[in-house]
Amino acid sequence: MRQTSTRLPHLPATRAASSPCISEGRGISERRAVRLRCKAAALRSNESGANLIEYALGLTVLFTLTFCFMELCMVYYSYDLIEELAREGTRYAMVRGATCPTATSPTCEVTASQVNSYVSSLSYPNPGGGTITPNTSYPDGNESVGSRVQVTVTYVFPIRMPFVPKSSLTMSNTSVMRIVQ
Repeated sequence: MRQTSTRLPHLPATRAASSPCISEGRGISERRAVRLRCKAAALRSNESGANLIEYALGLTVLFTLTFCFMELCMVYYSYDLIEELAREGTRYAMVRGATCPTATSPTCEVTASQVNSYVSSLSYPNPGGGTITPNTSYPDGNESVGSRVQVTVTYVFPIRMPFVPKSSLTMSNTSVMRIVQ
C-alpha cells in the first residue's frame, strides 16, 4: 500500500508531510490510533507546571541544607566558646592561689564559687542561646601553689532544626592548670 501525502492549506509543506498526526488516506481504526498517539504526545510535551514543581523541591532542599549548615556552625562556635570560658576560668584561679597577698589585700585566694561567678560573668557572645554552667574544683584538695585547679564548663545547646529527634545537645569542656601564685 503506497502512502501519499496531501498538503493541507493551514500547515506549512514541511510540517504537513512529516507530521505523524495527519492521517489522510488511512483507515478509521488507524486514524483513531494516530489521534490517540498525537494526544498522548501533546500531553507529554506540555511541561509548563513541571518547572515550577522542580524549582520548589530544589529550593526546599537548598534552604534546608543552608539552615542545617548554619546550625552546625553555631554548634562549632559554641564549643569554642565553652573551651575559651574554661581556659579563662583556670587562668583566673591560677593567679589567685594561697600565696598571692598584696599590700591592699592580705589574701586573694578565690573559692570555687568565685571562679564560677567569674566565668558566668564573662560577656562572650552566645548566639546559640544555650545555658552555660561552670564547675570549679581543686583535684589536689587545696589552693596552694603547685596544686591543680580544674574548671569544667557545660553548655546545653538548643537545636532548632525541624525533623531532628533531639531538642538539645550537651557539650562539655575541661581545663586544668597549676596554681602559680
